[in-house]
Amino acid sequence: MDIKIKRLNGANIDIDLASSKQISWKQDKCPWNEAENTEIHKCAIKNTSICEYFCGIEYLDKVLCCYPNKNPYRND
Repeated sequence: MDIKIKRLNGANIDIDLASSKQISWKQDKCPWNEAENTEIHKCAIKNTSICEYFCGIEYLDKVLCCYPNKNPYRND
């Protein structure tokens, strides 16, 4: 299975990728939010949830995202 995984800049390890617009580093937009023209989806929120498309973190501050494909790392 060949799933395309995007590498999104700007995780800053608080992994939120739909932060307020007042951040000091470059942050790519969530592709799911872009597709739905919203800002409700977040990659991961500490102690709360992890997006179904979240595939991990890559050095340095890159969020790995498989949207819109099925996540190959989830078992559900």
